[in-house]
Amino acid sequence: MTSKQRSFLKGLAMTMEPIFQVGKSGVTPEVTAAIGEALEARELIKVSVLKNCMEDERAIAQTLAERTRSDVVQVIGKKIVLYKPAKDESKRKIILPG
Repeated sequence: MTSKQRSFLKGLAMTMEPIFQVGKSGVTPEVTAAIGEALEARELIKVSVLKNCMEDERAIAQTLAERTRSDVVQVIGKKIVLYKPAKDESKRKIILPG
């Protein structure tokens, strides 16, 4: 992913609300599966890490990206933004520049 594409996705994510929360139990298989389904449907999602989670936000972002085969767009504070293009090109909602 180029810096221009990452910047474009960051702009789209600015107005989004987090749709998932990672709590004290961390990244469970259930959370991973739900995030994977949401990425397939939406392509770009925001995840919130709760204060009671003892894991590092960047480590959580990397784990989620690996398990869902997505890209980490950004990690700011306790918020993680993930992107994964839809498998079917005709169903893609987000067209990346360049």
